[in-house]
Amino acid sequence: MSSSIGVQNGRATPLILLTGRNGQVGHELMRSLQGLGRVVAPERVGLDLSDPDSIVQVMRDLRPQLVINAAAYTAVERAETERELAYRINAEAPHVMALEAKRAGAVLIHYSTDYVFDGTKTAPYVETDTARPLSVYGFSKLAGERAIANVGCRHLILRTSWVYGMRGKNFLRTMLRLAQERDTFDVVADQFGAPTWSATIAAQTAHIVAQSLAADDRGAWWDARSGLYHLTASGCASWHDFASTIAAIAGSTADVRPIDSGAWPTAAQRPANSALDCSKLWRTFGLRAPEWDAALRCCLDGVALPETLAAAT
Repeated sequence: MSSSIGVQNGRATPLILLTGRNGQVGHELMRSLQGLGRVVAPERVGLDLSDPDSIVQVMRDLRPQLVINAAAYTAVERAETERELAYRINAEAPHVMALEAKRAGAVLIHYSTDYVFDGTKTAPYVETDTARPLSVYGFSKLAGERAIANVGCRHLILRTSWVYGMRGKNFLRTMLRLAQERDTFDVVADQFGAPTWSATIAAQTAHIVAQSLAADDRGAWWDARSGLYHLTASGCASWHDFASTIAAIAGSTADVRPIDSGAWPTAAQRPANSALDCSKLWRTFGLRAPEWDAALRCCLDGVALPETLAAAT
């Protein structure tokens, strides 16, 4: 049986179970969480998120004090025809994690999405706005949120948007390829959100974890802060703005042409407005986030984020 508590600098450090280590956010978390505890990733422990029994066994064997669920079914289009699998990964797995976390007194950090909203609001969405998903993916993620909240374990649900990085399949890497291969290409200009670097998500998550470890009573600290938060970069852009900025930073001369979403039909409907208001997160944890284009430049230049985690003023 693995020990779930270590000691560092005279203070107990947790065993952290991290799912999705090969994804964009999980990969960055492996780096950001260094020094905050002993991180165990699923590849090493045989975790299968599509199998509830596997989740139960792993959590009971490892006895983690903190579970960070960075894994998800994110194939938005394919989810329309793979509803059962999307719900199994995005709703049922988090539900089982929450049940086991409550049973053991552990904390669960879970990531969700802007796609829980229908995009009809003209201002950024706050956490208390009514969720109205437009797609199977959005419904499955909302079901996961509600399952965790209903269980009532100590938890953070962190909604983010338009996640990108230099790893895996994402909008950034697709645009870099198109900017290199084509003289011109079209990008939707009537959907808006905050492009968010996976490193931003990981850094802010780690900052929150570090705060909890410094608390004299960690249980009370989490009890006072458990809930739903929005976590994105600052600012707002259209997909066309995002693509044009990528091309410009990369030194491409390709003509990035704006089009309406109606000219690019998809199986899954997407929200026109994905902007999320992150004031609650910043106020609660003393954070601020980089502007989306400043973070994008850091990502493309291969440099670390600037100091974005200092107390907000």
